[in-house]
Amino acid sequence: MAAVQGHLSNGADGADGTNAGGEDAPLAFRRAVAGLRGVRVRPEVELDPTPPPRRLAPFSYALEAVVTADGADEDEELAEGRLILLHDPAGHDAWQGTFRLVTLVHADLEPEIAADPLLPEVCWSWLTGALEARGLSYGEPSGTVTRASSHYFGAMSEREPSTRIEIRASWTPSEHPAPEPARSGRRPEERAGEDAAEPGAPDTGAHLAAWCDLLCQIAGLPPVGAAEAGVVSLPQRRGPGAR
Repeated sequence: MAAVQGHLSNGADGADGTNAGGEDAPLAFRRAVAGLRGVRVRPEVELDPTPPPRRLAPFSYALEAVVTADGADEDEELAEGRLILLHDPAGHDAWQGTFRLVTLVHADLEPEIAADPLLPEVCWSWLTGALEARGLSYGEPSGTVTRASSHYFGAMSEREPSTRIEIRASWTPSEHPAPEPARSGRRPEERAGEDAAEPGAPDTGAHLAAWCDLLCQIAGLPPVGAAEAGVVSLPQRRGPGAR
């Protein structure tokens, strides 16, 4: 698929969140967003920009994704989610850093899968495992795994009971040192203070790829590549519904 474009917010943009950030955004944030925009994902994942929240951090960027069936019912949704990149140049005590990734992922489950008492623990381990499988360093992970069952009555009584799993999570991606910008004609002593003042950006592209791994796993898709051998996914199933 084409490189992802997107919506940014710095608290001063238009209603749809576009045309914000830009040259006024910190260099580290622009690098982090560029990392997200350059990711290619497997064909079952539809990844699109969405307007980000405005009040969680001074700068934010958001993507939403849907995992569809790979077969005759290509419009059948198996899982969906949203990933938000937050940036506060001043840092945040709860984050222990200047960047934070926040996600919401959910999928419908078959009854026999939903009945597993260890399902919440397994789903949380998929998130941390997806990050660790790609060698990513992160801190301050936090979140919830919710299992909600629905039973139908009256005019809807013919529908089978359904269960949805929902993962809400956030974590602080480790930042890389900022690369030294090339400034021809500038002496090292003139550049030192400016370079040191600009913090580095995390490897957001790799974090997005890990997040897509989680989406595919909760959707029941088989893992891709020998490196993921031994990773167990939920059996492929009917998702939230056709688009």
